Amino acid sequence: MKMGWLILAVGLLPQPAPSPAAIRSAAFDVMRAARYCTLITVDEDGQPQARIVDPLVSEAEGSIWIATNPLTRKVKEIQNHPRVSLMFFNEKAGEYVALRATARVVTSAAEKAARWKAEWQPFYQEQSRGSDFMLFELRPTRFEVSSPRHQLTNDPKTWRPVILDVK
Repeated sequence: MKMGWLILAVGLLPQPAPSPAAIRSAAFDVMRAARYCTLITVDEDGQPQARIVDPLVSEAEGSIWIATNPLTRKVKEIQNHPRVSLMFFNEKAGEYVALRATARVVTSAAEKAARWKAEWQPFYQEQSRGSDFMLFELRPTRFEVSSPRHQLTNDPKTWRPVILDVK
């Protein structure tokens, strides 16, 4: 009986805070597992606008790449307000990553070709070479992560996720 109480008490001890590297790695893992995400921009009236996108997630570079047609509303919105938010949700694992990022337009043909994702083919006739293809690099400035499989869980009282601000 005493052993059971001891185990229970040990289970209640606070866990050490995860390292920034562990949070970042978990965030990129969740983003890859989720595949699609919601991109939130701000329109000319200051109203947030959300849409589903199919990003290329690159942990090695620390970036998320978003392809689009240059005629879409998100292009002007990002050019006017380069700070955006992304929400990745992996339903199967009950986890998510919300992030803040700064976007930049990628103009280099070589860089666009290097970031081409095969799943984008149905939307762009000449792949990364066409005038219908535009690429944005999103550099995260904040990760908010909730992932039980990575032992990153929300605060039980405030529901606040694990947060990593990137400088």
